[in-house]
Amino acid sequence: MSKVVVISGIAQGMGREVSLMLAAQGYTICGFDIEKKYLDSLSDELNKLNAKHHLESLSITDSDKILKFRDAVLKKFGAVDTVVSNVGIGFFGPFEEVNLVKALQCFDINVIGCARLLQAFVPSMRKAKSGKIVVMSSLVGQVPFPFESIYSATKFAIEGMVSSMRYEVSPFGIQVAMIQPAQVSTNFAAKAQKLPESNSPYYDRCVRFINRDNELIKKATNPKQAAERIVKVITAKKPKLFNQVDFMSTFFLGLNRFLPQKLKDKILLDHMNINV
Repeated sequence: MSKVVVISGIAQGMGREVSLMLAAQGYTICGFDIEKKYLDSLSDELNKLNAKHHLESLSITDSDKILKFRDAVLKKFGAVDTVVSNVGIGFFGPFEEVNLVKALQCFDINVIGCARLLQAFVPSMRKAKSGKIVVMSSLVGQVPFPFESIYSATKFAIEGMVSSMRYEVSPFGIQVAMIQPAQVSTNFAAKAQKLPESNSPYYDRCVRFINRDNELIKKATNPKQAAERIVKVITAKKPKLFNQVDFMSTFFLGLNRFLPQKLKDKILLDHMNINV
């Protein structure tokens, strides 16, 4: 019997790549996204693979529609084996100048959005005494980068929330894993980058940070390579809790575990070309 996976943010980037790879392995693909035109083209690709699928256009902020989506999936396919929480937005800028209304929106999408999705599907997994939850976190969920204070905070929150939840659901046969990418060559970072005003005291360092970030993105792991590693986590019999998909994430998480703070700071700031 085909395994059923639910993926939020399925229409583009890693979500799309993962869905196609799993479809090629015989998975039934369910997911949602706000980008309907990309959902339509994904549906065409899944049809070419003869993959069963159920796709809907909706927002991770809409609790009622997420529950209706869940009900439709369970009615159509009976059960869900894996849920992949993949929706997230970036947030760039000096902390002093952060618009807190927009910061709350970022938390609503990145953290509460993840909670909405998991709360929708955990009950059926618990009753089945089986399931797997895979959550997209980030390197900055453990190693915060400058000018990403709000985004880092959302990822720290996700890692705390999911790590705590893991203890609660594991007695019911539900496995939990998190993915910690640093840089993948998608347009995610570009969407998040917005310079402060030119008279900001942080302007020059922000420019240097963005220029360096764009250099690194050109050399970063491509979405297909990252997706291959994510698929390995999804299909693993016993996935690890924390999983990296690129060298930069592995490197900085290693430094974070073993080096003193002063040396870690120097390496990170030098790496991003913003040491003063």
